[in-house]
Amino acid sequence: MDLDLDLAQVRAFVTTAETLHFGHAAARLGISQQALSKRVARLESLLGVRLFDREPGTRLTAAGERFEPAAREALAAGERAVSAALGVRRAVRLDVWGHLYAPMRTVAQAAAAFTAEAGGTVALEPGPGRDWESVAEALLAGTVDAGFGRVHALPGGRDQGLAQRLVRLEPVDAVVSAEHPLAGAAEVRPTDLRDSTLWCPAELPRLDFLRRFADEFGITRREDGPNLGTDHLTRHLRADPTRFTLVPADAPLPDPTGLRSLPLTAPTPLYAWSLTWRTTPHPHPLLPALLHAFTTTAHTHHWLTYHPTTDWLPPPDRPKLTPTL
Repeated sequence: MDLDLDLAQVRAFVTTAETLHFGHAAARLGISQQALSKRVARLESLLGVRLFDREPGTRLTAAGERFEPAAREALAAGERAVSAALGVRRAVRLDVWGHLYAPMRTVAQAAAAFTAEAGGTVALEPGPGRDWESVAEALLAGTVDAGFGRVHALPGGRDQGLAQRLVRLEPVDAVVSAEHPLAGAAEVRPTDLRDSTLWCPAELPRLDFLRRFADEFGITRREDGPNLGTDHLTRHLRADPTRFTLVPADAPLPDPTGLRSLPLTAPTPLYAWSLTWRTTPHPHPLLPALLHAFTTTAHTHHWLTYHPTTDWLPPPDRPKLTPTL
């Protein structure tokens, strides 16, 4: 068990595990595919196990799946060691998800306050996360420092070891085709949408907020499809006057032509945005400043306004209000 891991080989493995394609992984690392393959092969030889099955297609073996989380932690530890030795303060890596709901609008406002607290230096590196589950895995592996999006309990306790803080409650509108029967209304109630079809831009089991909204207000007609971006979403809405989806009230649509945004009232659904981070080991030293920046920005912009008699929050989101208000 007394093995000396080469972090270049470990990085080659992790990048290949992310892409499941040797050519794409090599391009991301800026090396040849032959060099990448040699690094992975040497790592497999050192460990005495195969980490990938190459045919048909590239996929992790059982040993590779066991090795991946620890490999990510090893890379993160290496980065921390280099930063400590050089006296360099590494920027906070923030993975953001929920891209159709434009989370960067919120991150950008808090980032300005965070940069000021960090002494005016570039201290935040936002990056795209696929979804909450994948960001939770990255946080636990130590490859990112914090996450921003809508957080909910993951099956099997896969989010244990992570903390969260609610930073914004955002009203959502119903977006419909201009030909939808309700398109001319000044506002609608969620129950008015019971005869419409909820269009979900991903598999519905992964969209906790939309699923809970549909269950709460009796929306029985539901369709889902791949998340191919906002343009794809709006094309589906224009094509079928029975469909609707939910979008934050001030999130801009790329092309609103032929669409209507209908404010929802009685009650108004609120989308909960949260910061999340790993509590141990080695949280980023700038994490307290990041939390403070988001919290102060939230209070400045009244992001946490909630009226129980007129607003609706999914039940799992309601306890998050207590420590925040």
